Amino acid sequence: MPAQLYLTERHRAIAEATRAFAEREIRPIAAKLDETEDYPAALYKAMCGLGMMGVTVPEALGGAGADALSYALVMEELSRGYASVADQCGLIELVGTLLAEHGTTEQQDKYLRPLLKGERRCAYAITEAEAGSDVSGIRTVATPQPGGGWRLDGGKLWIHNAPVADFATVLARTDKGAGHRGMSIFLVDRDQPGYAIGRKEHKMGQRASPVGALHFDGVKLNPGALLGQAGRGFHMMMGALDKGRIGIAALAVGILQAALECSIAYAKEREQFGKKIAAFQGVQWMIADMAKDAHAARLMVHAAAAKFDANVREGGERATLECSMAKCFASDAAVLHTANAVQVHSGSGYIRGVEVERLMRDAKITQIYEGTNQIQRVIMARQLLGEAVG
Repeated sequence: MPAQLYLTERHRAIAEATRAFAEREIRPIAAKLDETEDYPAALYKAMCGLGMMGVTVPEALGGAGADALSYALVMEELSRGYASVADQCGLIELVGTLLAEHGTTEQQDKYLRPLLKGERRCAYAITEAEAGSDVSGIRTVATPQPGGGWRLDGGKLWIHNAPVADFATVLARTDKGAGHRGMSIFLVDRDQPGYAIGRKEHKMGQRASPVGALHFDGVKLNPGALLGQAGRGFHMMMGALDKGRIGIAALAVGILQAALECSIAYAKEREQFGKKIAAFQGVQWMIADMAKDAHAARLMVHAAAAKFDANVREGGERATLECSMAKCFASDAAVLHTANAVQVHSGSGYIRGVEVERLMRDAKITQIYEGTNQIQRVIMARQLLGEAVG
């Protein structure tokens, strides 16, 4: 990652330490993880010990106590090693944020602290068959029970970590007539009767991030399973998404940076027509555009993170517009330029085991998760045009 003048010494140290770890521990096993779809539990345990999980969670709760810009730096460097590993970091950041901001002391002791030590695994369960970008369509229901507690019924699909999670943060409808104000979040343990795990999906990219379905059939939840206030679940989860989009944008930059580095190295090595392909203007322009867009995307991510941090410290304007811009631009750039990286590598770039082939597959999902890029454009338009959007 090129040096940025506005980064503090702590920021630079975090980025350099994460890059060194990714280069040493992640990048050498990325191809194998992609092929086998293994969940690298030992790697994640080591990352927990180094403070790479729960980057912005307060130190008093077991996190690193750093800012969102630090989180972006960690996500980019991990993703440059392998995006699936960064994806796990992002998942724990989201769940950790919810527990840190809304959890009781008991919930933090039971779920958050073990999560950040690598002793428990989490899932973030929102998506359903009729509720992807439109969260208002969820049908999973938590029904209040006589004497207290809830009964959970429904199902989720395409949930990150569903096949391996020890607990899930589940968004469920608690008041059918209240719209967004009728949703709540519950902490649901894997070993509870009625909690069932669906099949593990086989994905195009980021294949070491396990994804699957969760089913809830009359799961009995005690009152302590409710996270935060009843009826505030939608707002709590949406409140965490600005930071989530910073993370995915940074993850996309890491993929793009890896593609750029691979393309530069290959162009200097490969010969055609008696000279290195780096001498051909067509290749030069593709690499120049990769570098240009990587730099622009990184600056957008850092600007969004800086505004997010200023809002946390001082209040004032939220960074929703900048977070959506960064996520949309960075992921579009990653998809475009990993395809160009395959083109630079020509036929070899199309072969399994060559890094840019994996990077192209890994990039695509960044345009989809944490809100599709079509939804990001809707969010941007609403922020810019206000009520005129309708």
